[in-house]
Amino acid sequence: MRVLPVSLTTVLVELADLDETLALFAALQAEPIDGIEEMVPAARTLMIRFRPEAISPATIAIQVARRDLSACIEPSRHLVEIPVRYDGEDLSDVAELTGLSVAEVIRRHTDSTFTVAFCGFAPGFGYLVGGDPALHVPRRKSPRTRVPAGSVAIAGAFSGVYPQESPGGWQIIGTTPVRMWDIDREPGALLQPGYRVQFRDMDAGKTIDVPKSIPRPAPVVNPDGPQFSVLAAPIPAVFQDLGRFGQTGQGVSASGALDRSAFNAVNRVVGNPVNTPALEITVGGFSFACNARTVIALAGASVSVTVCDRAGTSREYGTYAPIALEPGDVVTIAHPSRGMRTYLAVRGGFKVAPVLGSAATDTLAVVGPPPVVSGAALALKQEALGRSSVGLNESAAFDLPGAADVVTLDVVLGPRTDWFTEKGLETLTNQLWQVTPQSNRIGIRLAGDVPLERKDSAELPSEGTATGAIQVPHSGQPVLFLADHPLTGGYPVIGAVAEYHLDLAGQIPVGARIRFRPLCPFADIAATR
Repeated sequence: MRVLPVSLTTVLVELADLDETLALFAALQAEPIDGIEEMVPAARTLMIRFRPEAISPATIAIQVARRDLSACIEPSRHLVEIPVRYDGEDLSDVAELTGLSVAEVIRRHTDSTFTVAFCGFAPGFGYLVGGDPALHVPRRKSPRTRVPAGSVAIAGAFSGVYPQESPGGWQIIGTTPVRMWDIDREPGALLQPGYRVQFRDMDAGKTIDVPKSIPRPAPVVNPDGPQFSVLAAPIPAVFQDLGRFGQTGQGVSASGALDRSAFNAVNRVVGNPVNTPALEITVGGFSFACNARTVIALAGASVSVTVCDRAGTSREYGTYAPIALEPGDVVTIAHPSRGMRTYLAVRGGFKVAPVLGSAATDTLAVVGPPPVVSGAALALKQEALGRSSVGLNESAAFDLPGAADVVTLDVVLGPRTDWFTEKGLETLTNQLWQVTPQSNRIGIRLAGDVPLERKDSAELPSEGTATGAIQVPHSGQPVLFLADHPLTGGYPVIGAVAEYHLDLAGQIPVGARIRFRPLCPFADIAATR
C-alpha cells in the first residue's frame, strides 16, 4: 500500500488490485475515519478527500494501513439485466484478439455475471468486473472521438456501457436501448457500485423489464411574474452554486462555481444567504431586460455594466456594488478587460430548481439547470425571508489576469510524477504554458513548446481525479481540470493546483500563460504494507 499526494486536501491510496481497493473502501464506509469527506474507488486506488484541519495525510496513511483488506465483499442481491444488440464495430476485432468466433464472444459475454466495481468517467458509467477472462482485450490503439450513447464495450478486465455520447477507446461489441443515466429516474444511474449485471442478447427474443423514467414537469415561468428576459448570450451562461457533493457513487462530480470567492461576494453584495444560486457568465456580452424592481450585483471578471431605462437614459456601473433596477431596464454586461467569468446575483435569488441537491450546472455530466441562452426567461424569487446583511466593502480576492499576463499557480506534485522523466518534471515547472481556445469548465487545455516527457507509453488503470489535477495525455500537452472534470481518468496526473489558487485558475483567459510553481506539502507520507 502507498499513500500518494494529490492536492492539499486529497490523497490517493494505491493498492495491489481491485479486490483490495473495494475491501478498503468497504472498511472505511463501515468504520469511518473522522475528517474524511469523500472517497472515490477505482481499479487499484482509493482517492480520499479530507479536511486538513481535522486530519493529516500522515494520520490517514497510518489509519488505512491498519485496515483488514482480506475481507470478502458480500455480493449484492440487486441484479440488472441489460438487453444488447451485438452489432458493435469492434466485435470482429475482439474475436480476432481472443481467438474466438463472434458467436463465442457473444455467448461468453452473456453467460457472465458482472459486478459494478465503481462508477466514474461520466455519470452512470459503471466499471463492470467478473466477466470471462478470455474476453480481456486491450483498449483500441487509437481512441474514437465519438462513441454513441448506449455503446456496450470492453477493455482490459472491464465491461461497460457509455451513458452518453463521448470520446472513448474501449472495444465496442454492441448497443443497448436502455439509458444508463436518466436524471428523471430514481436513482439516476441504473448501475450502482455493488450491483450485479447480466447482458442479454436481444436477438434471443427475451423481454427484459427496465426501470422507467418519471419525467419531471418542465419549469413554467409566469409571464406576469418578476423575471429577466435574456436578450443576448454569446456563450450560454450557467447557474452555479458551491457544488453538488455526495454523488460520486453515481459518477457525478461536484461541479460548482469556478471562482468561489467571487460567487460568495456577489451574494453578500445583494444580501442573499450563503450558497444562493447565481449566474456564471463567460467572457461577457450578456444582456437582459428586467420587468420588476429589484437589486442586482456582479463580481468576478472586470466588466462594465450598462443599464438603459425606458426613457433611453444609460447609467454605467462596475462590479462588487449593488445596482438598483426598475421595470423596463435593460442591462448589458461588457466583455471583461481582465479575468474570464462574471457572477450575476439578484436580491432574493433566481427561481431555479435544484438537481440532486444542487443548482450547479455540470457541463460534462449534463446535470443541473439547462444553460441560459438568448430568449430564456429567468424567474425571480419574491420571498424576502432569510436575507442576509448587505456587504458594502466587497472586492476581488486577487488581481485578475489579462490575456497577455503570466499567471503563477502553486502546484502539489503527484501522484504520478514517477511516470515522467526528470526532463518532463523540469519542463512542467520551467516552461510557460499557454491557455488555448479549447478550454472550458471541464478543463484548461494548455500548449507548450516542449511536451512533457513520459518514461513510457503504458496505460494507467482508471483512478480518481481531483479538481485542479494536471492530467497529461499521450501528446504531452497537459489539461488542468476545473470543476466539471470527469470523476475518474486514465492518463497520469503529474500534479494538482493548490486549492487556494483554484479561483484564480477559473479566471485565466485564453491566451494567458501559466507558470507552475511546485510545493512540497506532504513530506514522507507514503506508507507501505
